[in-house]
Amino acid sequence: MSIRPPHHRRPVRRLRTALAGATAGVLFAGLAALPAHAGNGGAEPLGTVARTMGHARFEPGPCPRTADPIPELDTARCGTLTVPENRARHDGRKITLGVAIIPAATRRPAPDPIVWLAGGPGDDAVSEIPLAVNGGLNHDRDVIFMSQRGTYSADPELTCPNIDEFNARALGLVFGAPSTGRLHVEATRECREQLIGRGADLSAYNGTESAADYADLRVALGIEQWNVFGISYGTDLALQYMRLHPAGIRSVGIDGVLPPSLAGGAVTWRAAREGFDGMFEACAEQPACNSRYPDLKGTFERLVVELEARPVTTTVTVPGHPEPVEVVLDGGVLVTWLTSASHLAAGVPRSIDELAHGNPQRIAEQYAGGKLSPQAIGRVAHGLSFGVFCSEWTPYESEEDVIRAGRRAFPSFPRSVLANAPQLAWLHDDCRAWDVPPAPRSIRDVTRSDIPTLVLSGGFDSQTAPSNGPYAARTLSRSTEVTVPYVAHVVFADSPCAQAITRSFFDTPTAPDTECLACLRPPEFEIAP
Repeated sequence: MSIRPPHHRRPVRRLRTALAGATAGVLFAGLAALPAHAGNGGAEPLGTVARTMGHARFEPGPCPRTADPIPELDTARCGTLTVPENRARHDGRKITLGVAIIPAATRRPAPDPIVWLAGGPGDDAVSEIPLAVNGGLNHDRDVIFMSQRGTYSADPELTCPNIDEFNARALGLVFGAPSTGRLHVEATRECREQLIGRGADLSAYNGTESAADYADLRVALGIEQWNVFGISYGTDLALQYMRLHPAGIRSVGIDGVLPPSLAGGAVTWRAAREGFDGMFEACAEQPACNSRYPDLKGTFERLVVELEARPVTTTVTVPGHPEPVEVVLDGGVLVTWLTSASHLAAGVPRSIDELAHGNPQRIAEQYAGGKLSPQAIGRVAHGLSFGVFCSEWTPYESEEDVIRAGRRAFPSFPRSVLANAPQLAWLHDDCRAWDVPPAPRSIRDVTRSDIPTLVLSGGFDSQTAPSNGPYAARTLSRSTEVTVPYVAHVVFADSPCAQAITRSFFDTPTAPDTECLACLRPPEFEIAP
């Protein structure tokens, strides 16, 4: 079933394919009680009894460390999962992954919990607990969060603050200059040397190993069947997990879809085109916005070309940062800014118009604020990020593939802009420095499954293309594919309607309630004097 409302019409339902295949199975166990055959503990709540399954072991214990306070952990059941770092090396070292089980809000939860797969790659799942709880995901089910290998609450954690600090310093450099690229790769190489010096097997940090970690977690916790919810990169991981370890999965939700068969720079250019156009078209359909900011698309694309030829330097003040910050805006920065600014779509036309009239302050402040935020330093596991990028993505698309995809999406952009896909600047150069072996070609296989799946996309999503949803859904025979209009990347984070659809899906995976889509309206764009 595909539900894709255009901007100006009510949602239309279309039967994509007949429901096929057997049901996912009878629900046996969840977080409230262990199945009788699960071993020690009988009816003990999960998170209180140590369990071993093959080479993986769950050990109850303190909750994972977090960079910021997370009140929800006060009532969580926690522990660690110990797994092999590299499953191909039977005598290799072990690593531990932090686990937190957030209880359902109801006293009588459904027996099948939800496991949350974080984005990134490199984001820490435990840090995303507030996002899940604020969206009511634990309304009637326990929700399990496990740090993906290498992330902030895992041991070892493969963060590299030097890369984040370089990204902050690079605000004052020309984004697309070859000299900036060389410094970028130097930071990546320094990160690699640090992690290898600490004993990390960098070839073991990837989606294949992470999918096996989640399969091990389900068994180690004694859960007969659970549900999966992945956001952003977590959708790539969820689709791999469905393909490689389908046992025990009742249903899957994926939000901000990045299929493993497409992941890389080329699809990122397509995402930018689709998400930007979603915002530009919504402005054009709103008389006040269209009158005040005519041809917003043309203005934006002209500015990218002009700034790439003649970058603009400005100085801004960022909250929480004591010193003024110098920011250089070129064409690549403008594209990168807009991929994230889609989350603040109501202000995008005004910001572009101000830049067109010689005032770059708003865009520079937003761009610098993201790079200088405390949340941008030391939180991302670059060891996992590059493990995924450099083994699963770049071996299967060339630099010319990325440029060709960029040219199809934005024919007027110069090559210097097109060479650096949004949010993946200098990626092939970085991966040559990272130097890990490519994953087997099967990593790019599409996922074919009859597990009931909710496929969510946002009409303003400039990071993972809205068209990725129908692409992934076409080989998921029992999927419901939904595009939520006027919402950017990861609709569960920003849309109460998407949250309601998701909760409904986990209650009835073959027939979620999507009626709220009919009531959605575009944002009221800011109109400057």
